[in-house]
Amino acid sequence: MDNEKIVTGAAADVGFSSVFSDSEAGWRDYLELCKPNVVALMILTSAIGMLLAVPGMVPLDIFILGNLGIALCAGSAATVNHLVDRQIDQKMMRTFNRPVATGRVAPLPASLFALATGLLGMSILLIFVNALTAWLTLASLLGYAVVYTLFLKRATPQNIVIGGIAGAAPPLLGWTAVTGEVGGHGLLLVLIIFAWTPPHFWALAVYRKDEYANADIPMLPVTHGERYTKIHILLYTLILFAVTLLPYATGMFNWLYLLGAVVLGGGFLYWAVRLLMSDDSKLGMDTFKYSIIYLMALFVIMLADHYLLPANPLMATLN
Repeated sequence: MDNEKIVTGAAADVGFSSVFSDSEAGWRDYLELCKPNVVALMILTSAIGMLLAVPGMVPLDIFILGNLGIALCAGSAATVNHLVDRQIDQKMMRTFNRPVATGRVAPLPASLFALATGLLGMSILLIFVNALTAWLTLASLLGYAVVYTLFLKRATPQNIVIGGIAGAAPPLLGWTAVTGEVGGHGLLLVLIIFAWTPPHFWALAVYRKDEYANADIPMLPVTHGERYTKIHILLYTLILFAVTLLPYATGMFNWLYLLGAVVLGGGFLYWAVRLLMSDDSKLGMDTFKYSIIYLMALFVIMLADHYLLPANPLMATLN
C-alpha cells in the first residue's frame, strides 16, 4: 500500500496545468496511447485469421490494408481507454506513467487522436476491404472502449469475461476481410481467445490485486479473494484446453496442431495449478507471461499446420 500512496502522490504532483497542456508530448506518447504491444498481439491473430481462411495466399492488398485498418481501430479504442481510465491509471504502479495520466498528452488532443485513427481505420476497411469487416471492427471497438471500459470494468467482477468478446474478435476480422463472410472455423478462433482471456487477465489481477483495490476496480481477486480467483483460473484453463481441441475435431487442423494444443495447454494447466497451490502472488505474473507466449505459439502452430500438412482426414463440419 505504501507504493500505491507514492503513486497517487506522484500523480498529484504532475500539476493541474499539465493535464490541459500537451507541450511535452512526442510521437512516442501518441504511440503509447495505442498500446502497441497489445495491438501487435491482436494483429498477429488477425493476420493468421486471414491466412487460415484460404488454402493459398491472401491478396497482398487485403493483407496489408486489412490489418492496417484493424490496427488503427484497435489503437483508437486503446486511446479511449487511456482517456476514460486516466484517474484510475494514476493510482496503479503499472499505469501511473501513461501519457494522459501524467498530463504529457492532454484529454482534448488524445480525443482528437482517437477520433482520427478510428475514422481512418474504418475508412480503409470500408473502401479497400469490405463492409462486413468494417462494421464488425467498429462493434469490437465500441465493445472495448465503451461497453467494457466505461461500464463493465467498474460494475462487475465478471467484467473481463463479459467484455472479453471484444478482444477475441481480431482473428474473425481477419477471416471476414478475406472471405467476406462469417465462417464457423473463424468463430472457433474467437472462442479460443474468449476462453483464454479470463485466466490470462485474472492471473495479472492476482499479482496486481492491491492496486486494483486502491483504484476501486472490482476485479475478481478484490471482490472474492485470491483463492476463489485462482480456482476460476484453473477452471477456465480446463475450458480453454477443451476448446482448443475443437479445431482438430472439426477438421480444421491436423495432428501438428493437436500436438501443439495439448503441449501448450498442458503448460498452461501447470502454471494454473502452481498458482492455486501457492501463496506467492508473483506466480500470477509468471502465469500471465506464459499465457501470452501460449496464445502466440498456438496461432503460429495453426499457421504451420495449415500450410505444411494435408487436410485433416476428418470431415470438416464447419466452413
